[in-house]
Amino acid sequence: MAKKFHEPIRMCISCRQRDTQFNLTRLRCENGQLAPFEGIGRSFYLCKICLNEEKKLQKALMRYCRSGEKDKLMNKLKEIITDDR
Repeated sequence: MAKKFHEPIRMCISCRQRDTQFNLTRLRCENGQLAPFEGIGRSFYLCKICLNEEKKLQKALMRYCRSGEKDKLMNKLKEIITDDR
């Protein structure tokens, strides 16, 4: 009989849907700027669906990063996502 491993469940900050950690993108905010998660500091998760819904995502990122510069946040997010692929 194969062992079953526990898969951590996390929540998307934009839509509040829960999914396995593996299916979500993990990021962090550092001094109001968006950055890829590097293992240190507080982080948050975004689901793949919300990554495509720009308007809803902008509001969540501005709230979480405590920044009013939505264009900078969205440009940095696009940069992080394309570098990750």
